[in-house]
Amino acid sequence: MADVKDEKGRVSSGSSGQEKENIKEREDIYAVDTSDTRQLAAVFENPLEGIPHEQLMEDVTKFCEEYDLMNHLDDMKKGALVSQQPYNYANIAELTPEEKNALEREHTHKWSQPATLYWLVVMCSMAAAVQGMDETVNNGAQAFYLARFNVLPYSQGGRYSQNMVDNITGLVVGAPYLCCCLMGSWLTEPLNAVFARRGTIFISCMIAALASIWEGVANSWVNLFLARYFLGFGIGSKSSTVPVYSAECAPAPIRGALVMQWQMWTAFGIMLGNIMGVAFGGQTLAREDLGWRLMLGSTVVAPLIVCAQVYFCPESPRWLIQHNKLHQAHRSFQRLRPTELQAARDLYYTYVGVQIERKINTGKNFFTKFAELFTVPRNRRATLATWIIMFMQQFCGVNVIAYYSTTIFEQGGYSSNSALLASMGTGILNWVFALPALFTIDTWGRRNLVLFTLPFLCICMLWTGFSFWIDPPATFGGVSKSTARTGMITTGMYLYEVFYSPGMGPVPFSYSAEAFPLHVRVVGMSWATATTWCFNFILSFTFPHLLTTFKPQGAFAWYGVWCLIGWVGLLMFMPETKALTLEELDQVFSVPTWKHTSYQLKSAKWHFNKWFLFKRNQTPLPPFYRGANRLNES
Repeated sequence: MADVKDEKGRVSSGSSGQEKENIKEREDIYAVDTSDTRQLAAVFENPLEGIPHEQLMEDVTKFCEEYDLMNHLDDMKKGALVSQQPYNYANIAELTPEEKNALEREHTHKWSQPATLYWLVVMCSMAAAVQGMDETVNNGAQAFYLARFNVLPYSQGGRYSQNMVDNITGLVVGAPYLCCCLMGSWLTEPLNAVFARRGTIFISCMIAALASIWEGVANSWVNLFLARYFLGFGIGSKSSTVPVYSAECAPAPIRGALVMQWQMWTAFGIMLGNIMGVAFGGQTLAREDLGWRLMLGSTVVAPLIVCAQVYFCPESPRWLIQHNKLHQAHRSFQRLRPTELQAARDLYYTYVGVQIERKINTGKNFFTKFAELFTVPRNRRATLATWIIMFMQQFCGVNVIAYYSTTIFEQGGYSSNSALLASMGTGILNWVFALPALFTIDTWGRRNLVLFTLPFLCICMLWTGFSFWIDPPATFGGVSKSTARTGMITTGMYLYEVFYSPGMGPVPFSYSAEAFPLHVRVVGMSWATATTWCFNFILSFTFPHLLTTFKPQGAFAWYGVWCLIGWVGLLMFMPETKALTLEELDQVFSVPTWKHTSYQLKSAKWHFNKWFLFKRNQTPLPPFYRGANRLNES
């Protein structure tokens, strides 16, 4: 079928063209055939496309009359016309030269935005940093509080067997993620429904602050476990709400970049958590028992700052529209957009989208939409792909380093203080190498990034584990002082962070956020988030047992092998999604799984022959997706 390029240079296939024709036959903006999933995707791509001018102007007038916005009628009409023809605004006669210039600046000066939007971005970035600190500040404190509560094996004068010590260590470390998996992630929707986005962020950060204090004053490992489990209520809802809030408030040209800020500033928080370990290391204070308490309690500051910041942020306009608070939504858009025209455009366009979603979801609830993730073939393929990528974000082994690096470095031969410093290095690299992902994720593509970096993660895991065979301690349970040993272990873990941060770090959440159709996207993201927290807990809980049973060599090799298994799974079941419209995403995920797998295996063989066997004269493989030739572009 012939390919057609739109004003953005995006390619659509002949079948999509037919869908466009179907849209042009609509005489009512809200007249949508909910049984036709392909038409749904085309309508969501631009619900105003194909609506006659008179009909559009009549609907805008009714909208303004119904919600007492007649004072803004002219701006609303202009905004509707711009929404209908987003790439043809220069030819809209109703716009003034100043208004056309403002629309042009959205693309030529896309970071020229109101101060309120930047305040919101700073708040969301700080919330992400809270998340990162909550995850890693326990790393440095772990050895000290285990000794304080006498969670030690009999061989070290403790009161537990080694197996019980491993159980307790894993439970305390993994407690927040157990809560996220079982309760925290699933409470996101009811919390947002009742308290809105800002309220949910405030509550989640207040929980984080209270949990920090509770952790710092815990008087037993059971008490500490409960404090960290309570922390999970904040982590689960915050991790789901902040990216959604950011996306709903951001202008379209910079929406993807702002959503990516979550992962980057989470990495920054991970680094801060490691820095707190160095700052309050138990050996640096007169009272060793005070150091770990200050480490865990240090995370109280950042969430309180977010609680103050969020008070001055506007509420999500989309949430307000969903709850029929149009005046407040308009005021939010006025604060978040440079001009009145852009605020009116986004208000009306978002309203139309929400109304269509309501029609589609009539009679549905959370459970019926959850069932659609598995019963509808297009959704089932997206569910499988997001499950694999979220599973692999954990089982590539990254949080082994995030949660246990200090313990690993001590077993490698470092002193306690040196181990804390070395752990800080992993945090710094994690953040620094997250920065390139802002540019590579939309140029290289999601699939290419993870397929390129996973083999290196495998190599680094094996490198780190096998380095423990270099100059082992002379006695069982002793410590090697070999600089070659510590140098190789450190290099392996540092290189791991270099390859993780631009690939498996940002891709899973970005991919999961766009793979599902709009009408099940919230439920799909809840599924994806619960998946990653579930396996996060499993990793946290089982790693001490792996260290005891298989030693560091076997524990790291275990996750190295999973990197290879994950690479094969992602090769076969993860379609590329970069720069695709909603229609094209439906086209990609509508391809039967066996066809996608067969093609990708042939493609892998073709590239292996080209780059490793130097067969440069092979016949190129035909594009797999109709009209989506650019999916293979780098």
